[in-house]
Amino acid sequence: MDLWYTEQHSKYAQFSIKIDRQLASVKSDFQRIDVFESKGFGRILTLDGYLMVTEKDEFIYHDMITHIPMATNPNIRKVLVIGAGDGGTVRELLRYETIEHIDMVEIDEDVVKVCKEFLPFTACGLEDERVHLYFEDGLKFVRRKEGEYDLILVDSTDPFGPGEGLFTKEFYGNCYKALNETGILVNQHESVYYESYAVSMKRAHQRIKECFPIAKVYQAHIPTYPSGHWLFGFASKKYDPIQDLDTGRWNELGIKTKYYNTDLHIGAFALPNYVKEQLEDE
Repeated sequence: MDLWYTEQHSKYAQFSIKIDRQLASVKSDFQRIDVFESKGFGRILTLDGYLMVTEKDEFIYHDMITHIPMATNPNIRKVLVIGAGDGGTVRELLRYETIEHIDMVEIDEDVVKVCKEFLPFTACGLEDERVHLYFEDGLKFVRRKEGEYDLILVDSTDPFGPGEGLFTKEFYGNCYKALNETGILVNQHESVYYESYAVSMKRAHQRIKECFPIAKVYQAHIPTYPSGHWLFGFASKKYDPIQDLDTGRWNELGIKTKYYNTDLHIGAFALPNYVKEQLEDE
C-alpha cells in the first residue's frame, strides 16, 4: 500500500512524505493529534493535519529557538515556554545547568501525553525537576505574571485554532509585562515565502515592535516547514542579539549542537532582501 502524508503549503504547492504506518490518532478537546512513522523523516507529529515535528529535522527548530537567546544572555535563570508540547524546546533549555526554573504552558495535555509515548527524542526532559507543567491557555497564564521571567519562548502552532491568541498585540504586551527588566522574548515567526504565512509574520512583527524597544527577525532552514525558509522573532527590553552575543562564554559551555553555532548566530540575522522589504513595508 502506498501511503503519503500531504500538507498544502499554498493554493498551488503541496509537500508530501511517504508514510510506513500510523502510530497514533487522538481527537483531543482542541485538535486532532497524529503520529506517523516514515523512512525518510522518522517519526512525524501533526496537529489538525499540519506538520509540527519530524524526527529528522526537529533539531534545527529547537536549536534556533533556544540557543540564540541563551547565547545573547547566558545569565538566564527562569524561563517561560508557551506551547512546545513535543518537549524539544525544554530538552534544549535543560542542557544549561544555570537554568533553575522552567514553566511550560501547553493548552492541550493530550499533545504532551502522545509525545511522551511516541516522541521520546523530544519529550525526554519533561519529567525533569526543573520543569513545571501547566495545562492551560498561555494567553491567560501570562496575564497573571509581572517581572518574573528572564526569557519567554513562544513555541506555538500557526496563528489559527488553539494558537491564534498567541499572535495578538494583547499577548505580546502581556509578555513584556511578564519579563523582568532585561527580559528576552523569542517566538516562532512563520515564513514569508507564501503569501498567507507572510501576512501572519508581518502582523506579528508589527505588534512586537509596538511593545519592545529591540525587535529583530532571524531565520533558519527547516526542510519540512512551508518553503523550508522559517523565521523567528527576537525581542528584548535590553539585549541586542548581535551586539550582546557572548561568543566566548557560550562556546566555553561545550554544548554540542547539530545546527546552531555562534558564527551562524550572527549570520541568521542577515536577511534576504525580499524578507527585509516586507518587514520594512509593514
